[in-house]
Amino acid sequence: MDGVFYTFAVLLFAAVILLIEGAYLWWSSNHGGGVQRIARRLRMMSDGPRSGVERISILKQRRYSRHAKLDQLLQRVPLAHRVDKLLQQAGVKWSIAQFSGWNAGMLCLGLLLALLWPAPLLVRIALALAPTCLPYVMLRRARRLRLQKIEAQLPEAADFLARALRAGHSFSNVLQMVGSELAEPLGAEFRVAHEEINYGVAMQEALANLATRVPLTDLRYLVIAVLIQREAGGNLAEILGNISHIIRERLKLVGQVRVLSAEGRMSAWVLGLLPFALLLVMTLVSPDYISVLWTDPTGVQILLYGAGMMVFGVLWLRKLIVIRI
Repeated sequence: MDGVFYTFAVLLFAAVILLIEGAYLWWSSNHGGGVQRIARRLRMMSDGPRSGVERISILKQRRYSRHAKLDQLLQRVPLAHRVDKLLQQAGVKWSIAQFSGWNAGMLCLGLLLALLWPAPLLVRIALALAPTCLPYVMLRRARRLRLQKIEAQLPEAADFLARALRAGHSFSNVLQMVGSELAEPLGAEFRVAHEEINYGVAMQEALANLATRVPLTDLRYLVIAVLIQREAGGNLAEILGNISHIIRERLKLVGQVRVLSAEGRMSAWVLGLLPFALLLVMTLVSPDYISVLWTDPTGVQILLYGAGMMVFGVLWLRKLIVIRI
């Protein structure tokens, strides 16, 4: 009986592994990056040179809402312009109205939690406002991850530009080739720049818009090199090759620094999350014992002092472990 059970368990485990592997192979063969690049190149070959180009709006000013009145109202808010720039850099399809709606929904959720949880006034205010920051935090995280991917693609893009220029292609055609050959998200940015030039935007303005959408120092160096070469002349292919080498060396140094500072980052996470974890455990195990912290005035003062010291410690650790290169 035991042998039959163990045999069944092994076969079941093997079947699950094969099922997962089959699903992964199916997904890779139908929706993988290589398949998408091949499909994009086939569309370009069959539909002409404008196939597969990123669609952009012909409007000079981005709309912040589908409703005209709300769009006019949001256009007058200075903060909305900074949030819109952040949305573009994060590569999300949200509008300012949708982002504001998410913030309003999170504020309602925070107010509901603050009303249901018996806590001091300051804690309730913090609990009501904390969920409001969640959409912004998610947007900043999406922006950071996207910029990291683009930064890793920049050396390949610079090499591609240099090779295409050495082959005798014009810079406008090179932008189209880079946009069609490179993977997302950098390929989409080059496609947008090429499409802007096709709409009649000057080369300098299209490259400046590219640097605005992708606020990376390495990309700014690349854009500045192209603009200077167009004004003063020179071997642009050689310049781009040198920039590619510099970017690769800098990324290697960044990786070494991240390895050396990994212990400090882990310490910051542990020291920052440990008090909250202990507070949650004590609340579940002995709520009467830990509730003194927010029911007694002295306990409230201890919480405030502890929160202030934690914020100071986290900022100090961040200053130590974040090294600009």
